[in-house]
Amino acid sequence: MRQTNNVTTTTMNTQTAFLTNQTAVPTPASEAPATGLPLDESWRKSIPAQVFLNHFFAMDYHIQHKSDLDDLSRFPIFNDFKGGVSEEGRKALEKLLLNSWSAEYALRITPVVNDEQYLQSSLHWTFPQAYYSVLFSARAFLAVQGINVSNEELIRKRIGNMVVRGYYPASIGYYALGPLNSYSYRRLPMGIRNVKADLGLPSRAGTAQAELTQFLKTTRDQRIKALRNAIQNNPKTALRSPRTGEVLQKFGAEQYKMLAKQIGYTTYFDMLSRLRISSNNREIERFVDSEIDVRLFHQSLVNIVSHANAVHEAYIAKALGLEGFRQLVAKLPTYLQEGFLRERIQTLIEPMLGVGTAPTERLAA
Repeated sequence: MRQTNNVTTTTMNTQTAFLTNQTAVPTPASEAPATGLPLDESWRKSIPAQVFLNHFFAMDYHIQHKSDLDDLSRFPIFNDFKGGVSEEGRKALEKLLLNSWSAEYALRITPVVNDEQYLQSSLHWTFPQAYYSVLFSARAFLAVQGINVSNEELIRKRIGNMVVRGYYPASIGYYALGPLNSYSYRRLPMGIRNVKADLGLPSRAGTAQAELTQFLKTTRDQRIKALRNAIQNNPKTALRSPRTGEVLQKFGAEQYKMLAKQIGYTTYFDMLSRLRISSNNREIERFVDSEIDVRLFHQSLVNIVSHANAVHEAYIAKALGLEGFRQLVAKLPTYLQEGFLRERIQTLIEPMLGVGTAPTERLAA
């Protein structure tokens, strides 16, 4: 959003104050590195969960700081965006968006419950709700381009390429590439220059970018190591020593370059995929009996999902035309037509497509 420095500062101060008031992070998290005092045992067990919260809070902070959804309307790639669907394709598109919006709706209503224990246990379903909401909207975004894929790895690579090509605003347009231990981070200029040395929540643009850089790193580490294990545990694909024919136990630079090429780019979509719960992805386990601000985590997830989905919806509306998009929404259940979706259409999509008040004016009010 193009605003004056005073408006931007006021907005960020308000956002920081709100988030600070909502946060109940135990004091030892920020004091321990400086004082060397031992951490409380229950808090020590919560550290992995706090790190995960910090990562997603940083994503949300970066989104709020950039406040750049309306920038899409000035992107040549957006203005030149074309697409469409057949009658059969329209039905598939409607189903994808229904799944996306239903998951977002369920995600949004969970924090309304004023029961911390319930909120803690609800992470078992809100994590996948957040991921699958964005997954289905990403599939819909690809579908209007004639790319109909359901395989999550193919979706991940397609979305990664579109991030790099500039389809997304800067708020979620960053990415990492390169082999293990030699990553390059793009569009997070302050991420490398800032070092975040404690477990406190990011409170400045620089520390938020540093947190995002670390999130990209650990996410890419996981993907590369998982691919390495998958290749080496299969006798048919395992890389072997040219001298002995034995399966390689250690990879060198060339092998890791090969893995990096296969992985492609690491983006916001990969980061959200860590919310998925499966037999080999159990990040949720770290939240059992942890002492973190679960309500803040929920709110960060809601903001991130809303932002990513709004980007996809803007492109879909551009491809279908505003009237075509409205017709699609009109088929939804009433509870989905109203509330967050109606607001997104009125404050973002309609102004982007030249209807009503300009986005900057409306959102600054």
